[in-house]
Amino acid sequence: MITTQKKPSTFAQNAINLTILLTASSTAFGEENSNNTQKNEVTNDFQTVLVQGYKDKNSAEVNYFPATTAAVSAEQLDSDINVMNAEDAVKYLPSINVRKRYIGDTNAPIATRTTGINASARSLIYSDGILLSTLIANNNGNGSPQWFLVSPDEIERIDIIYGPYSAAYAGNSYGSVVDITTHMPTKLEGNFSIRGASQHFNEYATNDTYNASEYNVNIGDKWGNFSWLISAEHLNSDSQPITYAVVTQSTNTKITGLPIINGNYADFNKLGSAIQVIGAGNLNNTLQDSAKVKLAYDITPSITASYSFAQWRNDANAKAESYLKDSTGADYFGASSGNVNISGYSYSANTIAGQFARNQLNEERRAQSLSLKSHDNSEFNWEIVATDFDYAKDTTRSSTVLYSIADTGGSGRINDTGGTGWSTLDAKGILKTTESQLVSFGVHLDRYELVSPTYNTSNWLSGDKESLYSNALGKTQTQALWLQDIIQVEVDIKATLGIRYEDWKAYDGYNYAITSAGQSFGVNQPEIDKSGVSPKASLSWQADDVWTLTGSLGKALRFPTVGELYQNIQTGSTYTAPNPNLNPEHVISEEVAFERHSRDSRLRISLFDEDVRDAIISQTSIITSTITTPFAFAQNIDRTHQRGIEIVVDQTNLFMDGYDVNASVTYAQGIIAENSSYVPSISGATSIGKNTPYIPKWRFTLLNTLHATPNLALTLAGRYSSRQYSTVDNTDVYTATYQGFQQYAVIDVRATYIFDKNWTAAIGVDNLNNNRYFLYHPFPQRTAFGELKYKF
Repeated sequence: MITTQKKPSTFAQNAINLTILLTASSTAFGEENSNNTQKNEVTNDFQTVLVQGYKDKNSAEVNYFPATTAAVSAEQLDSDINVMNAEDAVKYLPSINVRKRYIGDTNAPIATRTTGINASARSLIYSDGILLSTLIANNNGNGSPQWFLVSPDEIERIDIIYGPYSAAYAGNSYGSVVDITTHMPTKLEGNFSIRGASQHFNEYATNDTYNASEYNVNIGDKWGNFSWLISAEHLNSDSQPITYAVVTQSTNTKITGLPIINGNYADFNKLGSAIQVIGAGNLNNTLQDSAKVKLAYDITPSITASYSFAQWRNDANAKAESYLKDSTGADYFGASSGNVNISGYSYSANTIAGQFARNQLNEERRAQSLSLKSHDNSEFNWEIVATDFDYAKDTTRSSTVLYSIADTGGSGRINDTGGTGWSTLDAKGILKTTESQLVSFGVHLDRYELVSPTYNTSNWLSGDKESLYSNALGKTQTQALWLQDIIQVEVDIKATLGIRYEDWKAYDGYNYAITSAGQSFGVNQPEIDKSGVSPKASLSWQADDVWTLTGSLGKALRFPTVGELYQNIQTGSTYTAPNPNLNPEHVISEEVAFERHSRDSRLRISLFDEDVRDAIISQTSIITSTITTPFAFAQNIDRTHQRGIEIVVDQTNLFMDGYDVNASVTYAQGIIAENSSYVPSISGATSIGKNTPYIPKWRFTLLNTLHATPNLALTLAGRYSSRQYSTVDNTDVYTATYQGFQQYAVIDVRATYIFDKNWTAAIGVDNLNNNRYFLYHPFPQRTAFGELKYKF
């Protein structure tokens, strides 16, 4: 058994220094897929793969197993999709939704068939072996993936694997695994691109245009056995309002002598209660800069060492605007005392003031990886990958002073999560025992650390950290062993058996807070230690030349993140409370996939079923009756059950040469099956039999591209999702409002023209139909894109 160290303070250094051992060759069994690989480089790859390792030797993997996958290539990104950030690349893949609120959004989690946009820790996202999933938390805020460490122009291919059917991945994979492969040059090459976007946004009294621009450069070469790539990117983006300032409808009609304030908008909150919308918040300007260096050296013809280092910086400034006007026509942001008359009702001026704040965010991330791998045609290949991800700087300054004077300073708070980060170490091997059997195995180690104190300051703009306001500290660690065996039972039948053992613990948890009465208290949280075994099995039958049937069954353990256990924080107007007593999620997942492959088409029909015991679901409630301040907390739900069907069509040269169609439809029915800890939010409410939060019943994607000439591509695309609930009792009945979750249907278009071998230009529009919708936040309206790229 692997022993767990109490305080592995040198884990990152040891992980980097221990770089010797184990990986699979991308050439093993690669020949049998060579014809498909040629095609997959230019079309979406919706298929069940028995060989997950057909990339070049610098992208070798050991995860050979039957699985439902989808993919997108660099050629498609250049031709078909409006891409400003890396996460845009997956927006038309089946059952996938990335909650991207604006260009440059650093909080953009991924949702899959059975996992929602508030559950970032239920999927794993990698780029060249570096974990981009932020398993510090499981939410759509500080748990969101670090997409920004990948620039769109360096992407060579993205593969998505659905379900927890590989023993090589942790239980966090039960939503999906996103594997981003970036390009490594074989000769002198490079590119430079300029992208721009412009959105006109009109909601309530906000009516403005918000622009974004991005510049990217990549250059690399291969000198003998040594290859290198250097890339840099700069982004400047302004967002539409991300939040709204709202107060509960007052019932106090004592307005005699009160100042009259106008400009409010009467509406309803997601529970159907009357509110007044009084302003817009979190209008962000973000300046982001990133740089990356990738190095590779062929030590021998069959062994390659690789190193990468990436650094990213973000300086963001968020402001608010008030819709309210006083008798002189000036903007009104509330006051420290008194009452005002709004539409014939009395409101506290201090309550209004509490809805407006400014904040500044300064972030710096550093990620590095070191790997050593073999890639020959021998019976045994191996790989070891060590990664380290560091929050070198992460400071959020927020005002608590009246907004009208916040421009010049005043009181506020400083949240500093610098020192947060994670390290991973993976050793993998694959053994070809016979012509009909592959055995793969590995060892996994990871360590996550959360550091999140918040301080009071007398000057929120530039003041020092003063008295401690709150604190959240904690660590988690996982050690795992896994084994997987693929056996060619018959010529047309392949079986896969796998098992994963994990030993996990959470420790050094600490929380500090100050009550509303000014009393402070600190709590040392108890250490938790859990372990478990996750078996996997798949059976694939090649019925004939075109039809394949695959059945898969897998168990997954998704351990709580350090943030779910220990983080107490205020993010904007939302307060998050920790739960140090959470149990791991126990997932049983099943899938039956029917696939038909022909020369120009692919059809897949997947039936999936998922049972989750102790599902960790975050809930948000209102903490007072006078102000709609959200309060978020995580709890174990005894059991949820999700099932559904996914149909995917990939057709090239439909009706004519050059007309390609990719389409998908997903129906998912998720319910709360058992919930013994439920407390009714309103009289008569229940959670049993209600829809599982954040899982829409219907989703559609459509991507039509006409290659009108060898140089011109025209794309018409669409995305649809039905409404979803955000509460376990489904009491959020009103969707078309801030904090509600609406159905949406957006149409996107793009035209790409290749001038010559060096120059390409594109124009496009996302949300051409200008659908206005909320997914808690107001989402972008019609947005125009332009792109110019030079390659050599």
